[in-house]
Amino acid sequence: MRAHFQRLSEKAVLGTQPRRAQEGKSPKRREETAQGWLQESRDSSEAASRLCDQVDKEVHGPVLTSDQCLQELESVRELRTLQEGGDQAGWDRGWDSTALPLPPQADTMRSLRFVSAEALVSHPQVALQSLDSVAYNLYPLLFKAGYLLERAEVVRALLGRWPLEEFRLGALLGPSADHEADLRDRACRACLEACVRGLAEHVLQGGGRRRLQLADLTGVQDVQVQQCPCGRALGRWGRTELLARTCCELQASPQAARRPVKVLTDLFVTEGNFQVVVRALGPAGPAPLQVHCLSFRADSLGPDQLLQVLRLTGPSDLRRLQVVHNVRLHAGHVQQLLAQVRFPRLASLTLPAKAFDAPPGCTPVTDGEDPLLTSIAWELSQMTQLTELSVAFSTLTGKIQRLLGPLRTPLRVLDLANCSLNHADMAFLADGAHAAHLEVLDLSGHSLVHLFPSTFSRLLGRGARTLRSLTLEECGIEDSHVSMLAVALGPCHQLQELRLLGNPLSGLALRRLFRALCDLPRLRLVEFPVPKDCYPEGSAYPQDELAMSRYDQQKYDAIAEGLRRVLVRAGRDDIQVCTPVFGSFDPDIQETSSELGAFLLQAFRTALENFSRALKQME
Repeated sequence: MRAHFQRLSEKAVLGTQPRRAQEGKSPKRREETAQGWLQESRDSSEAASRLCDQVDKEVHGPVLTSDQCLQELESVRELRTLQEGGDQAGWDRGWDSTALPLPPQADTMRSLRFVSAEALVSHPQVALQSLDSVAYNLYPLLFKAGYLLERAEVVRALLGRWPLEEFRLGALLGPSADHEADLRDRACRACLEACVRGLAEHVLQGGGRRRLQLADLTGVQDVQVQQCPCGRALGRWGRTELLARTCCELQASPQAARRPVKVLTDLFVTEGNFQVVVRALGPAGPAPLQVHCLSFRADSLGPDQLLQVLRLTGPSDLRRLQVVHNVRLHAGHVQQLLAQVRFPRLASLTLPAKAFDAPPGCTPVTDGEDPLLTSIAWELSQMTQLTELSVAFSTLTGKIQRLLGPLRTPLRVLDLANCSLNHADMAFLADGAHAAHLEVLDLSGHSLVHLFPSTFSRLLGRGARTLRSLTLEECGIEDSHVSMLAVALGPCHQLQELRLLGNPLSGLALRRLFRALCDLPRLRLVEFPVPKDCYPEGSAYPQDELAMSRYDQQKYDAIAEGLRRVLVRAGRDDIQVCTPVFGSFDPDIQETSSELGAFLLQAFRTALENFSRALKQME
């Protein structure tokens, strides 16, 4: 090729010699001119040679690199074949023993780009050395491959060198054209820790290489069984503590605050991580990682602690607020919280049990106006994006209209379990504006079919076009109520989930109900109670946990199998049926069970001390 370029350049130079310029000149002059043209020819030839060298470097170099990568990819494929039981003789071919094995993959659609990304990250040392040469738009692909294969060192290095302005964890782990699998249900401890550590390394770098402005760490789902290779999960509480401790460490580094990164996250705060979260959210100086909370869950905190940490979270960004279990609030606390901390973008609010009880020492309100309830309702009405409200286990007899009436937006999710509703409350629900928009409704703990049969049917009729999930646990539904319940559920063609635990229904009545449920085209899940046939005769309802667990397992298995046959004969084997006697899996409770146990033990001890003190005073 180089000789060809030289001949072409010589012909080009010689072909441009003007004939007329040579005529009329002396031989000496013509010789000098010829030598000048010859020198120009040589210069052109050398330029062509250098151009050829550049072509070799720019074209043939990547080709050779590509060939080498293809050879490595073929080796990896052969290695995978060998691991699946292929030819054992392959070990004699001199493969690199440091290459980490690929875990078995599900049958999902993967592009050649993703296969190549998997091959690269499966050799961590090679991947780490190659990151500076990788195109920026391939970083998301490499990140998902590294997360899938649980190559924590690669995930950490990718975050440390992230070349894009945004990093959105949920979007990167979700289905894509290159890899259709959804990895958002993998709360892998190793990879999530690597993400946060890599983010910390990123903010410690010099300003020239840093482009990241936003890191969205939301979108990970906590499930009961982890699908990641290590099987070790990092729940929401653990992710909160990890991020908070990392923020505190970075606050002591002056070079990290030059160009802060905005971090979107979900926080779960208890007594165990309260102090470190407060330090992370309220730094004394500049914050390298500026935490913005989108979802906040609080448990085992005092009212003052809750108010303090919520003021620091940046409530203007908060979309979901869950105050649960062992946060002892009364109506005065709720009114103070909503009045002093504004939540303009809040879409979902969950309050703990007894949150609407009158403060201690306050005179109970009779039939007159309740100023605390009125103030709470007004504060809720200022939340123009509120569509989900859970106030279970609060006594709200005759108060539903005053609480929900002022809301400016219709509710899609409403949990009123065990709220002691009366006829006026049910009538407002059935005839109010919220009924036609409800998608998830929980009315557990109310004798709906016995006390409010027509109102309950009217409520389901108005919500039939939108209702997707209905929970009627411990509602006193008996065998004689099955026909009416089946008629009321008939129009609910969008219903996908139905929960009926704790109702005294026999196996025969459940068969009749299941035949009616087969006509609901979108129904996919039914949680049915242990049939009363399986308990000793005369068992009382509602049951406590001990009584609920003492049933005849063989009778239950036989009845459950008969119910499944009803569905199969109707062509509805797509409906999943189960009886979670002790409730469904809650990842947040599971993660903090030891702390909650210690909190309850301390509360019990305090109650005993108060009782003992009261007895001594009486004596």
